[in-house]
Parts: sequence; structure tokens; C-alpha cells
Amino acid sequence: MEIRKLLDTDWPQVQVIYEKGIKTGNATFQTSAPSWEEWNESHLASCRIVAQSNDQIIGWAALTPISSRCVYAGVAEVSVYVDPEHSGKGIGLALLNELVHLSEAEGIWTLQAGIFPENIASLRIHEKAGFRILGVREKIGKQNGLWRDTVLLERRSALIK
Repeated sequence: MEIRKLLDTDWPQVQVIYEKGIKTGNATFQTSAPSWEEWNESHLASCRIVAQSNDQIIGWAALTPISSRCVYAGVAEVSVYVDPEHSGKGIGLALLNELVHLSEAEGIWTLQAGIFPENIASLRIHEKAGFRILGVREKIGKQNGLWRDTVLLERRSALIK
């Protein structure tokens, strides 16, 4: 497995993995994957990566700024998705660790993640990567007409002071 920068030509495979995550009902509030243009505009260009095995993308990770306000320039939200056919192999943690490294190189001091409490695997890899649970955001959004909670996690960089 190789972890490398996500290219625009990777989007079709990345989108398929994203859609598989959406179908689980426990990865995101999104109901469909966005277009490449929309996704590209909303994610930081410097912090988007894929895990590739042979010629197949098997996972991806990226950062989204949490705000356009300059005081929050060093704070970003994490997205990590692994193809379910490759789950349980350490790919998500490898992607997350690399994303942490890239974020610090970009001067990002805080990473946040909002994870459904039912997504135990995602909660575990975030904790292994140095994230701490700040709390539960109760009824933060509706999915299919039902209120859902998310666990709010945060990782503060020890390198960025």
C-alpha cells in the first residue's frame, strides 16, 4: 500500500468509496457524494491523500476548513474513508496519521472530527491518532427524519505553538 497525494483523476474511485460510506448510514450526514468541483472547492488542496494498492484506491482522507474567518485558519475538520472491502487492515489509521503530519506541515494546530457514536472503528482510530473526545453533540442533525448525535473529537498539535 502506498499513501500519496489525491489527484483530480482519482475522483471517480474516491467518489465510489465516499458513496459506500454514505450507504452505511454511519459515516456522514451527506446523502450523496458531491461533484468533483464542489468537493475540490470545499477541501484544503494541501491536505488530501489516498491509500492505493496496485492501481486501486482503497481509502482517502482530506481536511475541510471549519470557518472562512482568519482566526480559524489553523483549524480543520477531518474526513477519512476506507473501502469496506479493505477495512480492519490499518488503512484508516495510516491515512489519519499521514493527514496529521501534513496538517502540521501546513501550520494547522487543531483537527476536529464529528463521528456518529455507532462508528466505533472511526472513534478508535481517531483516539489512536491522538484525538480526544470533547463531548457528544446531541441531536446535532437529522438523517432520514431521525435526530442523530455526533461525538466531537479534537487533536491539538504539539508542534504548532
